[in-house]
Amino acid sequence: MKSRYIGGALTAVALVLSAGAAHADAAAAKNWVENEFQPSTLSKADQMKEMEWFTKAAEPFKGMEINVVSETITTHEYESKTLAKAFYEITGIKVNHDLIGEGDVVEKLQTQMQSGKNIYDAYINDSDLIGTHYRYQQVVPLSDWIAGEGADVSNPDLDLGDFIGTSFTTGPDGKLYQLPDQQFANLYWFRYDWFSDPDIKAKFKAKYGYDLGVPVNWSAYEDIADFFTNDVKEIDGKPVYGHMDYGKKDPSLGWRFTDAWLSMAGAGDKNIPNGIPVDEWGIRMEGCSPVGSSVARGGATNGPAAVYSVAKYVDWLKAYAPPSAPGMTFGEAGPVPAQGAVAQQIFWYTAFTADMVKDGLPVVNEDGTPKWRMAPSPHGPYWEEGQKLGYQDAGSWTLMKSTPVDRRKAAWLYAQFTVAKTVSLKKSHVGLTFVRESDIQHESFTERAPKLGGLIEFYRSPARLQWTPTGINVPDYPKLAQLWWQNIGDASSGAKTPQEAMDSLAAAQDKVLGRLERAGVQGECGPKLNEEKEASYWLNQPGSPKAKLANEKPQGETVDYDELVKSWN
Repeated sequence: MKSRYIGGALTAVALVLSAGAAHADAAAAKNWVENEFQPSTLSKADQMKEMEWFTKAAEPFKGMEINVVSETITTHEYESKTLAKAFYEITGIKVNHDLIGEGDVVEKLQTQMQSGKNIYDAYINDSDLIGTHYRYQQVVPLSDWIAGEGADVSNPDLDLGDFIGTSFTTGPDGKLYQLPDQQFANLYWFRYDWFSDPDIKAKFKAKYGYDLGVPVNWSAYEDIADFFTNDVKEIDGKPVYGHMDYGKKDPSLGWRFTDAWLSMAGAGDKNIPNGIPVDEWGIRMEGCSPVGSSVARGGATNGPAAVYSVAKYVDWLKAYAPPSAPGMTFGEAGPVPAQGAVAQQIFWYTAFTADMVKDGLPVVNEDGTPKWRMAPSPHGPYWEEGQKLGYQDAGSWTLMKSTPVDRRKAAWLYAQFTVAKTVSLKKSHVGLTFVRESDIQHESFTERAPKLGGLIEFYRSPARLQWTPTGINVPDYPKLAQLWWQNIGDASSGAKTPQEAMDSLAAAQDKVLGRLERAGVQGECGPKLNEEKEASYWLNQPGSPKAKLANEKPQGETVDYDELVKSWN
């Protein structure tokens, strides 16, 4: 009897402690909802209901310490410093959210894939790896996880239909492999105040015969770059430049091109989110198997449109950008437009928005509104309606099969917490990297829109759908991506002509595809290289690769920014 009594007493004490802990978790949740997670698309009552679900679902994992990783951007800094703390107080699960370089994230992921050793319990890695994840089958398909083993830790109010990027993270089998955590686009940036100046407008019209405005094609972009660099030259006694870019032989030069530069020129095929059968890397896919990158195998990496895109990049960098630009990396070039000497930039990431609207900057008015705007990117002469027009970075939560199930479950709870409706609107205001339609449409962003330079107008527009990440044609992102900066760097430095650089890149990509084919590690959707044929065979077929145009500089075409925005509404 004594032992039964002691056991009963202990059980009663445990229940009291458990109830106290639950009360503490509710108090913590209330504190975060009241003081941090506002505004929200949910009412406070519904936020509390969602937090209560997290508390209950996390009970079996209380006291656990997990490790997750992402690249270093403002959104992930907010997650690492603020959301991880909130999650710990509400659920009792401690999260070490590491922030490292994007290249390092891919390297850690690759090491875990190759070794089977659990380095991180979850990764936020680019959806650019969808083709890799689908073929190697080392990540957990989230569709299966949510319906099966992870059902007990899958938020019933996650609302996958509200996410704007799930088409990017879905494999050819129709399964969701990654959950978008943050997104930003690669757009055109320009000085709205200068483009609106009557004197500057009149001089441009007199020289080129059409209105100064947002360039629709690369011909107009080039005219505007030439005009500001060589005609305007100075504003308020300071030199101005019609273009900004970077050119140092560095891994960041690879993103400059794999982030859809070839597709902006028009190198790939029609289809959204990625060209079929030829994508923006110039890789042809037949069925679900990549069959070649070079024109000789039906690819477009060294085709006329791709070579044109590289030639324009090199020419503009030398002729119209600040003299220091060719020696800069992505990170060094990023802050330059905010310094006030650049008229336009064709390749500009919306992730810079928060840093571009700070009070006191030369590109911000005294009332806090920006002197600049962002708009859809212009396209090259090979581009056709129905093709993608730019790049969308979609950092997405990814679970590995090599992660022990209990750790995977705890990490999945944190992943869902960082995108839950309770917190996502506030996170969107901090980092301006939207993943939910409900956040984009929220009235708080209608109010804030005038200070964000066109970001909200773009994300609410139908144009947004033409900005997409790397797709399923790329079978091994880590192995192929590293080939780009080395070869493009040779073109940027002048060591090779654009044609020689792209020939070298296409051959290198085909070599990797051939190696993957021989290894047979990617199953039925692994590469199956086409036999080489005369380039003319492929260039005479419909679609990509496209034959060289007789005129690569058609008439420049622009659109008035304010009229463009009205047309979206």
